Amino acid sequence: MSKRLTLLSVVLLLLCGPAAAQEDGYLMEMGLGGGGSFYMGDANSRLFNNTNGVFSVLARYNVNPRFSLKANLASAGISGSTENAYGVLPGDELKFSRTLYDFGVQVEWGFCGYGMEGWNGNHRLAPYGLMGIGTTFAPKPAQNDFAVNFPVGLGLRYKLSERVNIGLEWTMRFSTSDRLDVAHADGTSLQDPLMIKGKGIKNKDSYSFTMLYVTFDVFKRPCHCNDEE
Repeated sequence: MSKRLTLLSVVLLLLCGPAAAQEDGYLMEMGLGGGGSFYMGDANSRLFNNTNGVFSVLARYNVNPRFSLKANLASAGISGSTENAYGVLPGDELKFSRTLYDFGVQVEWGFCGYGMEGWNGNHRLAPYGLMGIGTTFAPKPAQNDFAVNFPVGLGLRYKLSERVNIGLEWTMRFSTSDRLDVAHADGTSLQDPLMIKGKGIKNKDSYSFTMLYVTFDVFKRPCHCNDEE
């Protein structure tokens, strides 16, 4: 998956071409997002299976037309089932459903300069990639669980007007926990149900957000275009 994202990033960069530095516009965006979330782990191995809802508040600091820093706070549902997942798993079908809370920061790099068209070669419609670090908190019913997560993803944003932006973003968030799907039925746990021990992030649980969002520009960027040398 990471190789495909890298290849797509290179293609988008070549298609968009260079963009000049921005002197106008706004420093920050603040807004809301919502969409779907799903989990990947012992109880699910298919993308977009058992999709639940996610809601997020976000703030983005635009360093320049191609580079941004973003912070998010999200609440999302995740669920899964062992039905048809393990042919050798004994006992009844195991299910889980819980809510998790995600707080993180991401670095975003634009494949095109983003802004109002006609100013320094910027584009109103611009794709971007992102990666970052965050924290995951999944409260009971099973047990409280804290973890670090590493989001990687792609997005597309459009400047609807001078101060209003809309966007679509997909991220996969790789956590350091293998307990996001912990549940109990007849004394059996979804944590490592096949008793296969392993290390590394690929053996941990992950989850994904697909969100539509709207943001509003705040804090006018200082303009030095008329300053005398």
